[in-house]
Amino acid sequence: MTIDHRFLLAGVIGWPIMHSRSPLMHNHWLEENHLNGRYVPLAVEPAKLERAIRGLNPLGFFGVNVTIPHKQNVMQYLDEIDPTALAMGAVSCIHAREDGSLFGKNNDAQGFIRNIKAQSLQWRADAGPITVIGAGGGARAVCYGLIQEGATEIRLVNRHIEKAQGLADQFGSFIKPVAWSERHTALQGAKMLVNATSLGMVGQPALDLELNDLPKDALVADIIYAPLETELIKHAKLRGNQAVGGLGMLMHQGPLAWELWFGITPSVTPKLQALLEKSLQG
Repeated sequence: MTIDHRFLLAGVIGWPIMHSRSPLMHNHWLEENHLNGRYVPLAVEPAKLERAIRGLNPLGFFGVNVTIPHKQNVMQYLDEIDPTALAMGAVSCIHAREDGSLFGKNNDAQGFIRNIKAQSLQWRADAGPITVIGAGGGARAVCYGLIQEGATEIRLVNRHIEKAQGLADQFGSFIKPVAWSERHTALQGAKMLVNATSLGMVGQPALDLELNDLPKDALVADIIYAPLETELIKHAKLRGNQAVGGLGMLMHQGPLAWELWFGITPSVTPKLQALLEKSLQG
């Protein structure tokens, strides 16, 4: 595909969406690469999701990122889905192709793993048990990425254990479903803890999780980036755990979307990180 002399229109679909820093990041890249285009936030109610997706091609979109709560429901409206996204059971990126068809991918797993590796050079997924909180689209991507990296035991904690069991049925014996009432003790002996829910996000209650049983050498990660530091990340740092927020996950999956939409790989730089952090702190 040639993008010469075309207006590069892309965006992010979610509900709510105005907290997203994706527009700031992608518009920074458009300016940095001297491209004519715009990346916009699209607040789409669940009941209007199909109409929004069907309108991408007629409106001239190259594609969109997909966030909470649409990552699973959007799959039914796509013409083709990447095998990795099918395995995860969720789509995070849609390409509106020139032939009018819609193609879905999931870049969350790669974004998550790239962020962890960038901030913790010694990290290994096979170092020991990993506790993951949540069983939605974000958790699916996290678990898939961890399994691909060699994780052998993922303790999956969710309020509705049948949802965690469903993920275990799909991903195999690597996943050990854990009841919500046992979430605190599920941290015993863990080498990593990941919050893959929206708990702790701006406008949402904090994650109700005591870290007393979490080893001090465990890595703590949160896929949330607004706020820049969730209460989980703050508490983890205070007790001496290495902690990784979700901003890097956002940054590292961005280039994967650009490669799909525009055939260009933008750079994840300290300048970009500073720009996003300043926005979140403000």
